[in-house]
Amino acid sequence: MAIYRTLYYTDVTVGVGGRVTIPQDMREELGIEEGDTLTVRVEENPKGGRQMVIWRSEQQEEDENA
Repeated sequence: MAIYRTLYYTDVTVGVGGRVTIPQDMREELGIEEGDTLTVRVEENPKGGRQMVIWRSEQQEEDENA
């Protein structure tokens, strides 16, 4: 299992319809572009605290021989 360390974090506001805007500097740092698909996971600790984890998978390049 990989162990990650926090690089930085920020507060975001939940907007209309539950929309969350990822700040531009984070999108640039992570290489997130318009149209990318993100995976979201909700985790719960034994005391009932919950957190949302979001990541972008590396996109697979299409096989050039196909």
